[in-house]
Amino acid sequence: MSIAWIIVSAVAVILIAAVWATYNSLVKLDERVNEAWSDITVQLKRRSDLIPNLVETVKGYTKHETEAIKAVSDARAKMMGARSVADTAEADGSFVGALSRLMAVTESYPELKADKNFQQLSSELTDTEDKIQAARRFYNAGAKELNTKIKLFPSNIINNLIGHFKTRDYYEVSEDEKQKIANAPEVKF
Repeated sequence: MSIAWIIVSAVAVILIAAVWATYNSLVKLDERVNEAWSDITVQLKRRSDLIPNLVETVKGYTKHETEAIKAVSDARAKMMGARSVADTAEADGSFVGALSRLMAVTESYPELKADKNFQQLSSELTDTEDKIQAARRFYNAGAKELNTKIKLFPSNIINNLIGHFKTRDYYEVSEDEKQKIANAPEVKF
């Protein structure tokens, strides 16, 4: 065996190992982002499942607040119909704004705020919102890591040749929705 053959073989092994490792790291990142997105959808579903009970509880005490209740119901329906990350983020922003307005309305009803069912639903909703925020941060961190890996050399070449992984959108609320949320009244339980 000649030295040239050993060098060529070593280089080939190193290249194959580098391609293999890069591809596997892209697969791992892609799966991490998929998992993070799944966590978001689970928490959004949990929140959506709480809303009908909350709306019914609020309806029982607030006979004249149909606009706020309808806004929450409409936003919930939009949320349930969202399919992409951008659509979900937009629907989530609308939903949070509508929910904040509904919760502000409840401030005028002390009997409602004292209701045990309302308090429990509010507590579960607050817990779920915290979990959504955490899941969103985890998703965005994973999307950033995957997007960066896809764009960096040499993984960009390997991805174009054999991977075909796509960059992911960040879960961001639109500027209009940020304004609505920022201008929503503060709610305290």
